[in-house]
Amino acid sequence: MADNRIINSITLKELLEKYPFIINYFSNNKLDIEGFEGNTFEEYLNHFSEEEIEEWAIDTKKLIEGLSEYINQMIEFLGIKEEKSVESLTILAGRDKNGKKEGFEEIKINSGEIVSIVGPTGSGKSRLLADIEWAAQNDTPTGRTILINNEILDKKWRFSSNNKLVAQLSQNMNFVMDLTVHEFLELHAQSRMVENEEEVIKNIIEAANNLAGEKFNLGTPITSLSGGQSRALMIADTAILSSSPIVLIDEIENAGIDRKKALNLLVSSDKIVLMATHDPILALMADRRIVIKNGGIDKIIKTNNEEKEVLLKLEKMDRTIQSMRNSLRNGEELNKSILK
Repeated sequence: MADNRIINSITLKELLEKYPFIINYFSNNKLDIEGFEGNTFEEYLNHFSEEEIEEWAIDTKKLIEGLSEYINQMIEFLGIKEEKSVESLTILAGRDKNGKKEGFEEIKINSGEIVSIVGPTGSGKSRLLADIEWAAQNDTPTGRTILINNEILDKKWRFSSNNKLVAQLSQNMNFVMDLTVHEFLELHAQSRMVENEEEVIKNIIEAANNLAGEKFNLGTPITSLSGGQSRALMIADTAILSSSPIVLIDEIENAGIDRKKALNLLVSSDKIVLMATHDPILALMADRRIVIKNGGIDKIIKTNNEEKEVLLKLEKMDRTIQSMRNSLRNGEELNKSILK
């Protein structure tokens, strides 16, 4: 967070690059900084003569403290995360639907790791995702506790509407805004105050089209995107632009996207990825999988070498199915040679 020491150690130009919104603070206080961009804020304030200070009632200390407070309020309002990065997420055992203690003590997941969550429909996979999203502290039906970097999460992150700790991608994603893909990404980029806005937008659309079964462009209305295209767009947006270090995915298998590429994209951004799935390919692509039974975590299985060999065969079968799907989209007839 910004403090007086930081504000007085960098130039006004650097301050504006880091916090573009402070131009409003200067305007509201009738401070014309033109020509002083190479000075610190304190140096700028000290240039006023005694007559000007008296005439305009300039209080240097109050203006510096006010700028610091303004920056911190805007950071919280915009959800800009400046705190230390998330290196690990730890799940401490709770209980199942019968009140029985879960079959582990703790599960620690590190940055860049993928963990799948498997179990029958209704077993409690989504409940685990919800516990992680809200950083449960023995205050949910399961009694689990979630630690971030081995610590209890501060309440300001748990209950703030600007909490950007977790990004969740649900199975049903429907846009209702009357915007093009470019306008949607532009708004997100501007809210993040990125400097190379157009380059970021270009990278996101390229990554999205690399995931989607059917291509789309920046001029496409987001309301006309298919389910697969919407999911591809949001995965690419989350990986490239979102600051959320933890990504929760609920059943990605039916989204009509390249699942392996999607996971590789997310992990390349050093995010922690947890996904609830019924898909054996996705389950085995994870480093570990959490098995849910009767509302509780029954066990944790590390993907072994034999399962990795099985995964290679499943991926080959999946590529064949994808090829058939593309042939059908193009109006082609299928033949037995595609199965060889």
